[in-house]
Amino acid sequence: MTTQTYDIGNDVIDQLVGLQPGSSTHALRHQREKVAVATQGSYDTLFDPALADIGLDERLLVALYACRLSGASDLAGHYRERLVSQAVDVQELTAASEGQPEQLPAGRMRAMLIYTRALTQRPVEGDQEALKSLPAAGISTPAVVALSQLIAFISYQVRVVAGLKAMELATQSATPSLSKELA
Repeated sequence: MTTQTYDIGNDVIDQLVGLQPGSSTHALRHQREKVAVATQGSYDTLFDPALADIGLDERLLVALYACRLSGASDLAGHYRERLVSQAVDVQELTAASEGQPEQLPAGRMRAMLIYTRALTQRPVEGDQEALKSLPAAGISTPAVVALSQLIAFISYQVRVVAGLKAMELATQSATPSLSKELA
């Protein structure tokens, strides 16, 4: 895997939310810079093409599906855009985009998407039986760990983006009324 240096100009969450340097929400997010750096570092690591045992296309499909399940359309669009540069099976892309993993033949991607749905929508179903379905589909233990970390990260990312967007909206809504009060 490659070592990345944090570049605030390439921060994925800042870009997805539309945070501008100097805005109050941007300043708040970067008040604890180590959190922004760690979040971007997790993204860079989880989507590093050199990550073994689970293809970048598989990880992007899982991310797209998890975002779709979470109702995070902007974030899903980000992962769909990243998939454009990958040689992705059309049937797998359709299954991830439309939420139909059962339409896929038995195998890695079907198992990954079903596991993603369990952890995203009904975490209690992410039990030993769900875990055992992954090696049965030919997924190695390191890939299962990476997949689980990816799903957890996407869940975190969805919430951070949603929270920051809500803060931006609240700031924008408050600004006109504050201007009227000061006038």
